[in-house]
Amino acid sequence: MRTAGTPLAQAQLDDLPPPTWRSLVGRGLPQFAADALLPVAAFYAGWRLFGLAAGIGVSAIVSIALAAVLIRRGREVGLVVVAAAFVVIQAVVGLVSGSATVYLAQPVVLSALWGIAYVVSVVVGRPLIGVFACAWYPFPAWFRASAPFKREFGMQSLVWAAYCFARAGLRLVLLLHDGVGAFVVGSFVTGTPVIVALLAWGLWHARRSFARLEDAPAAG
Repeated sequence: MRTAGTPLAQAQLDDLPPPTWRSLVGRGLPQFAADALLPVAAFYAGWRLFGLAAGIGVSAIVSIALAAVLIRRGREVGLVVVAAAFVVIQAVVGLVSGSATVYLAQPVVLSALWGIAYVVSVVVGRPLIGVFACAWYPFPAWFRASAPFKREFGMQSLVWAAYCFARAGLRLVLLLHDGVGAFVVGSFVTGTPVIVALLAWGLWHARRSFARLEDAPAAG
């Protein structure tokens, strides 16, 4: 059995399916779009049309439904359960407080916590971006345990940590000083465009890094 840090055999690398842009985007983009856009859009629509409780309820239902779909598809169940649990807690706090500001402030805190989690995951040798990358490409267990995998996605996890900290700070300022409308706009502007750019960069960089492994001479 291979251990982390040992050279990767060329035969093992050849067994991996080709990471074409079409396969990567087709596998990961639908999940990303749903997770990033639908819950926030559902909250804002429900809140504007029927009030705070309706917005929170609709957002929670959408988020839990998405989690159920991912579980049925065999995706990272642990992360899905954590996300669904946070949605429920967020909904309860928002309903009890009766404040849209309190409800929306919780994702700001969560963003900062994700930043901390990214850093901690690198320190313990299990980079979170490597876990998320499996939604885009079916990395086998032996490759997830390898040094190149941990090195590449450890670096990317630190980049995402910096993004989470910066976004949390900006959204908190918008929420406290400019209100809910500015917060929602800021969430979309600092969310989808930046995340898409980071995802594109991450996919490109990982493909380039792992392609070099295939070009390297096989271990004797």
